[in-house]
Amino acid sequence: MGSVDTDAQLQSVMDIASGFWRARALFSAVELDLFTHLAERSAGREELQASLGLHPSAAADFLDALVALGLLQREDGRYANTPAAERFLDKGKDSYVGGFFTFMSHSLYPAWGRLTGLLRSGGRQEGLDDFGDWYKDLDQVRGFMHAMDSVSAPVTEELVRRFDWSTCRTFADLGGARGNLAGHLVKAHPHLRGTTFDVPAVKPLFEEHVAKLGVVDKVSFQGGDFRSDPLPEADVLIFGHVLHDWDTETRALLARRAHDALRPGGALLIYEELLDDDRRGPARSLLMSLNMRLVRSGGSEYTAAESRVWLAEAGFAEVTVEELTATERLIVARRK
Repeated sequence: MGSVDTDAQLQSVMDIASGFWRARALFSAVELDLFTHLAERSAGREELQASLGLHPSAAADFLDALVALGLLQREDGRYANTPAAERFLDKGKDSYVGGFFTFMSHSLYPAWGRLTGLLRSGGRQEGLDDFGDWYKDLDQVRGFMHAMDSVSAPVTEELVRRFDWSTCRTFADLGGARGNLAGHLVKAHPHLRGTTFDVPAVKPLFEEHVAKLGVVDKVSFQGGDFRSDPLPEADVLIFGHVLHDWDTETRALLARRAHDALRPGGALLIYEELLDDDRRGPARSLLMSLNMRLVRSGGSEYTAAESRVWLAEAGFAEVTVEELTATERLIVARRK
């Protein structure tokens, strides 16, 4: 029995150690547009080698590894997408998330190779704290935002139905990117009028996206820096995956500014991958916290207990926390 336990323990450790193999195989498949190619029809190995420029010596192992990982299926020597790959990894689908994986491959994957450097120095290891240069390539930003909208679809669906919007008339999504959440909120609740607040460089992508959603007359854009520029006055303000970009002092500042911009009786909604108050999990959120530290100076995930401190200091009278999705939690802070 002891030998079996030892083998299982070793396998568990080895699975963690080789986790990057799986990620890199997926990233390369996305970079090669493999899943988009197979969305049209199944293909044999030699056809894929020719179409995607794969060397014969590695192609079989690569394709069969993707089969073993559940991303491809193989029948009679022909490869096809699994349902998950068909839904999320075909560029032709609105649910495509490959743009986020490309970002992970180019930025986050190298950063994690320098995790020891973060642990030694405490300093950011990848990227820039100023997003200005990144927004110069709107095609790159568009692909990333499309992927993030797809990844965040479960959050959007839950916020649309979970929160009681019936007593609200106006809201603003602070750091709301191209307006996807705002657009879906006003489509589901026609009495609402929304504002997306983000850096001015995002405005062309916002205009493009809200036109596609058919909500041009219900959602407006306000450009600025939410640390210093006036925030929209509204019944509800939203911070989604925003506060984890900043240090505790900036979170406290943003909480105060949001409190002051809310109308009496209004609510601040915050959704993040919160850490458990005892910091024993979730593992994904703790690893995400390290990820934020690798790419943002002062960035990290935080606990609900920590958020209650700076929300109370900002003047919020009531704070509740609830599960939103399998990975996200929702903080609702009420102004008197």
